[in-house]
Amino acid sequence: MRISVVQMSPGADKAANIAQARALIARAVAADRPDLVALPEIWTCLGGTRAEKFAAAEVLPVAGAGGEGGEAYESLRQMALSHKITLHGGSLGELDGERLYNTTVVFGPDGTELARYRKIHLFDITTPDGQGYQESATYGAGDKIVLVNIGGFKVGLAICYDLRFAEIFLALRRQGAELILLPAAFTLQTGKDHWEVLLRARAIETQCWIAAPACTGAHHEATGEARYTFGHSLIADPWGHIIAKASDGLGWATASIDKGFMERVRTDMPMMQHRKLA
Repeated sequence: MRISVVQMSPGADKAANIAQARALIARAVAADRPDLVALPEIWTCLGGTRAEKFAAAEVLPVAGAGGEGGEAYESLRQMALSHKITLHGGSLGELDGERLYNTTVVFGPDGTELARYRKIHLFDITTPDGQGYQESATYGAGDKIVLVNIGGFKVGLAICYDLRFAEIFLALRRQGAELILLPAAFTLQTGKDHWEVLLRARAIETQCWIAAPACTGAHHEATGEARYTFGHSLIADPWGHIIAKASDGLGWATASIDKGFMERVRTDMPMMQHRKLA
């Protein structure tokens, strides 16, 4: 299976973000012919005011009912259908009652929704440069582990800050994950020190392929303050090697993955059989 991880630089303008995603996906498909394309975290509205985040959020159709969704949801569906790809929609703002959720939606080549996942771990931290992030002030937390079958692979879903919690990756592995997708908007300050280290560690621990599309560049908060994301979207193999990585700026990275290499890694080092603790 061929995977392209798309690297975007979104802001608070939802329409512009959708146009950017559409253009990058079209270019990646034309250049590399991937089977699966994945977008970064919260690409529909990054930064802006609380009101802008709520305005950009969408009420998702009832899962499995096939109803019509909002502008971003329908754009993702149409892009999957028109390019005949499986499209992992990174994550977008989901409006559920009076709460927002940071939610992944996956579409098959026929435009059918295959899965959705709400981010479990919320980013409430202060980075080394003193900038504070309080994701829980805007978003609620999910509570369900989600896997989906794509191209013969069992694929686990996670989002950004989930990366720092090995237990969610172990839970996905125990449920049969072979590939884990992690869209992100990692901060520049944390990304430069931890992004690749953590992604490689999660690949090594789970003996899974890892595909991580990321946001890059600057966006602006309600105060006008500029915030910077790290980018460096990448794909890592089950031995922890980075086999594809995007450069700085807009773009994508593509790699082919296969079960044979993963199975050899797991056979030669049967970690799940050796594991002693729950």
